[in-house]
Amino acid sequence: MRTELSTRLGVEHAIFGFTPFPAVAAAITRAGGFGVLGAVRYGAAEDLARDLDWMERHTGGLPYGLDVVMPARQVEGVTEADIEGMIPEGHRRFVADTLSAHGVPELAEGEASGWRITGWLEKVARSQLDVAFDYPVKLLANALGSPPADVVDRAHHHGTLVAALAGSARHARRHQEAGLDVVVAQGYEAGGHTGEIATMVLTPEVVDAVDPLPVLAAGGIGSGEQIAAGLALGAQGVWLGSVWLTTEEAELHSAALTRKLLAAGSGDTVRSRALTGKPARQLRTAWTDAWEDPDGPDPLPMPLQGLLVAEAVSRIQKYEVEPLLGTPVGQIVGRMTTTRSVQAVVDDLTRGFERAIDRINRIAGRA
Repeated sequence: MRTELSTRLGVEHAIFGFTPFPAVAAAITRAGGFGVLGAVRYGAAEDLARDLDWMERHTGGLPYGLDVVMPARQVEGVTEADIEGMIPEGHRRFVADTLSAHGVPELAEGEASGWRITGWLEKVARSQLDVAFDYPVKLLANALGSPPADVVDRAHHHGTLVAALAGSARHARRHQEAGLDVVVAQGYEAGGHTGEIATMVLTPEVVDAVDPLPVLAAGGIGSGEQIAAGLALGAQGVWLGSVWLTTEEAELHSAALTRKLLAAGSGDTVRSRALTGKPARQLRTAWTDAWEDPDGPDPLPMPLQGLLVAEAVSRIQKYEVEPLLGTPVGQIVGRMTTTRSVQAVVDDLTRGFERAIDRINRIAGRA
């Protein structure tokens, strides 16, 4: 599964694996793919440095990347407390009532509430980059569009390729104009923030729009046959995220959530603003249903919604309240039926790719 882009990055398979877990990212790299560590959960730069040190020790000199979250527009002089003050009291009551209806216990006094807004602030992403460029990061990806021009220049100075996700050909052309090196065409089926165009339609549109820039296909991909389809559509690799959530190396720390993922079908996800304020595909739960209730309030825009629900999500996760328990995940969850090692997943992907190529060769009369 070698392409021009994978050869340029020095990887055996054009499989780019995004994950928030260092152990998964390192395992993807060791298996011949390209592990990309998500940085949004690192509020403190020293925590990212600790895990990048670990990655260095466990990737054997093989390449890996980092995914940061840098908003397209920077807001100056606004603190988290300022944003807290923008949250309507009615929304706070709605969250409290939803948690009470399901008997979710309070956090202990002084206990951290998990994910906070800090991971979505540009100043935090820049502090992460100050750390990242001390390491041999080969690819820097941004989940919220093109990074600022000075960040792109800085990455190129360090010999690091820059990528960004796009949900439309228009977004992709914007990335090309900003001097980026790779575009990830992320279809509607993907977990997390997505647009409204399906991968099968989006990928060739983006390939045509930014030619000759390399494109990675993303969204709903979890088999080698689907990888072959993505490459047939003109992509130079695939960007996979959801499929790693049920691997042995993943650090979900929740047996209940793992059970829900393994039991879910491809129709058990929903594109909802309940988590961050932007449409994000995730497991359908009593929590997402509550936010879809026409009698309840509409989700707030980003970043207010994320700040509003941060403590609630932490409580749900800590106490494993199953009806409310969920996670961002794509429609490929219907194929995630067993817990396997990252190596086993990659092996299955490569075998499926070979089957697809053999099938096409037979159809073309070249077998």
